[in-house]
Amino acid sequence: MEVGQKFPLTIKRLGINGEGVGFYKRNVVFVKGAIPGEEVTVKLTKVSPKFAEAEILTIRKASEFRQEAPCSVYAECGGCQLQHMTYEAQLINKRDIVVQAFEKFAKEIGETTEIRPTLGMEDPWNYRNKSQFQVRKDGKRVYAGLFSEGSHQLLNINDCLVQQPLTTKITVAVRKILQKLNITIYDGKSLNGLVRTIVVRTGLKTGETQVCLVTTRNELPHKAELIERIKKIDPSIVSITQNINREKTSLVFGEETILLDGHEAILEKLGEYAFELSTRAFFQLNPEQTVHLYNEIKKAAALTGKENVVDAYCGVGTIGMWLADGAREVRGMDNVDEAIADAKFNARNNPNLQHVRFFPGSADKWLFRWSKEGYRPDVISVDPPRTGLEPGFIKTVLNIKPKRVVYTSCNPSTLARDLKELSKAYNVEYIQPVDMFPQTAQVECVVKLKLKK
Repeated sequence: MEVGQKFPLTIKRLGINGEGVGFYKRNVVFVKGAIPGEEVTVKLTKVSPKFAEAEILTIRKASEFRQEAPCSVYAECGGCQLQHMTYEAQLINKRDIVVQAFEKFAKEIGETTEIRPTLGMEDPWNYRNKSQFQVRKDGKRVYAGLFSEGSHQLLNINDCLVQQPLTTKITVAVRKILQKLNITIYDGKSLNGLVRTIVVRTGLKTGETQVCLVTTRNELPHKAELIERIKKIDPSIVSITQNINREKTSLVFGEETILLDGHEAILEKLGEYAFELSTRAFFQLNPEQTVHLYNEIKKAAALTGKENVVDAYCGVGTIGMWLADGAREVRGMDNVDEAIADAKFNARNNPNLQHVRFFPGSADKWLFRWSKEGYRPDVISVDPPRTGLEPGFIKTVLNIKPKRVVYTSCNPSTLARDLKELSKAYNVEYIQPVDMFPQTAQVECVVKLKLKK
């Protein structure tokens, strides 16, 4: 195969990044925008030893699930990958992405474990409660949005169909204020520019909103006027912060956060619980679907009121608190100190949570330490980052052998890898995919593991 080559292709599956997958002379070909079941003519754009990438020239036979993407910048943006597919098909194919991960990394588990249909949303739009739009300047005009897929070209976004409309409205207004006040903007290369990112998070149940400006240094020209103008954008804004990120990095936040006005955090509610969210604290981006996700975690935990529970990678403590009414004791831990501070506050300010405690530091460190002290949980709930569980954490779990492990994952590949290790001592009872991010290729899973007898 060579770049520029054209040939017909039948699309067999959906890839982990939302691209169609076909096979040409036993070679894997990824085709952006293609849907399983379609027959297309493609042109190769990249060839490597293990796979090739191609673009669609013509669709010879379209899928019955193909639709016109409603977003006007869908083709350029890359933030969503599946708007050209009906939501019914998205849910089916997300389950298949999970199946593929297990075929590749843990075949035996995939063949012997029930992988359930994906739990979707009633309305799969406008669900994200937090936006992080990069800021750039072209001439005198300030832009805020996302980078076009595979480029350093910022796409100015005035309306994002997966964001809560309020977050986009506030972001657009803030960038206009930055332009009006002629505040310098980061250019992606030199740290001479000041403002890098506009972050907006809103509490859907409380109506409280936080605005954060991520900057390259502490200074903030026209600070008083800037703050007053931001406060006037919307009455929901109760917190304005500045985060300092001095590094040339793709990471949004730096370590230092300064309160400019209002409260240091906003409140949000999930079910009966209230949560305080500071600027850098992790919180699920889709609160409506989070309730369904947490109920699945609770179902898998199968608590009776007698169990000691560990909430690993706990963030602001949401999962641990959700499980608390069925547990004797809950202990959570996380590497982000701000998140643990929020978790402790959340536990103190919610009734009947005196038996819930949170600790700063890695899951690996705390689980090992507690095991040495003689504390052994009955149930461990884990919700790690995309990189999955630390090897030391898995080793400790296999050593102390809690009765059940509930693994919540946002990456089917690392999930399959980790379950292969955990299956040395545990039976994988079932895998429940949950759609936390409609219109994207991402899929979350809740897995119930039970100690082998």
